[in-house]
Amino acid sequence: MDLLLAMRVYVRVVERGSLSAAARDLGMGQPAVSERIERLEAHLGSRLLLRSTRSLSMTDAGAVFYERARQTLEAAADAVAAVGREQPLRGTLRLAAPHGVGEVLLPPILLRLRQSHPELDIDLVLNDRVVDPVTEGVDLSLRLGDSGEGAFVARPLGHVRRLLVAAPDYVERRGAPAGPQDLGGHDFVRVGGLFANGRLPLMTNDGTAIAAPIRIRMSLGHWRPAHALLLGGAGIGVLQAPVCAADVAAGRLVPLLPGYTVPGFDLHALYPVSRQVPPKVRMVLELLRQELPALL
Repeated sequence: MDLLLAMRVYVRVVERGSLSAAARDLGMGQPAVSERIERLEAHLGSRLLLRSTRSLSMTDAGAVFYERARQTLEAAADAVAAVGREQPLRGTLRLAAPHGVGEVLLPPILLRLRQSHPELDIDLVLNDRVVDPVTEGVDLSLRLGDSGEGAFVARPLGHVRRLLVAAPDYVERRGAPAGPQDLGGHDFVRVGGLFANGRLPLMTNDGTAIAAPIRIRMSLGHWRPAHALLLGGAGIGVLQAPVCAADVAAGRLVPLLPGYTVPGFDLHALYPVSRQVPPKVRMVLELLRQELPALL
């Protein structure tokens, strides 16, 4: 029995929560996935999964094995990547990312990648849609929020915070909101279709969720004009922390409602399911894991 492959199948079944979803991701038939799990359980002499017509759950032994198997698979991927670093990468890496992440966070990382692998061409596609790397035809897709479902693997890369901000000039003219109840009296500048219901989600320090009414006065399709308008004192608005961190540090933008936070987004890297991840994808994933925490 190929134990490493069996681990990969088992981990995928647990992460997807069903045999059929794991089978689609792995490009296998559901009977083959079920057989792999049964052979793995027989090899270990222990039941890993409890299955019924409607649900699938891990046994205590299954939970322990999942964690160890996941660590083993990650170690194996790191070992392959370490060898791959010794070989020059060639061809084209096609990468998709949201605008804010792609315009602010990725350039220094891509520069480092080009310096290490000058023969690798990079094609960066920016949009704020959730892109399935299989249907979009990209090698790697960085996405904010729920990664959804598809024939791809999702790897967590970190968390992107969001800040409610305004320019000091606006605060001087209009005053700072003392609490969520004051937001409706201010001019709100939003990006894209966010907060379309006219409410701003907030979280208190003790974890209580609030939906505060807002008055949307300007709606922009991109973060840059929204950023420029906020700097100019057009109103208050929400920006991703990486795109406004320098302005907050320099005092050009002021964070509002310090007792509350605007929920942020988890950042994932999505790549197509395959039996062998291409070296260029492994290399970029490793670089993102190393560089993004400090940038976020």
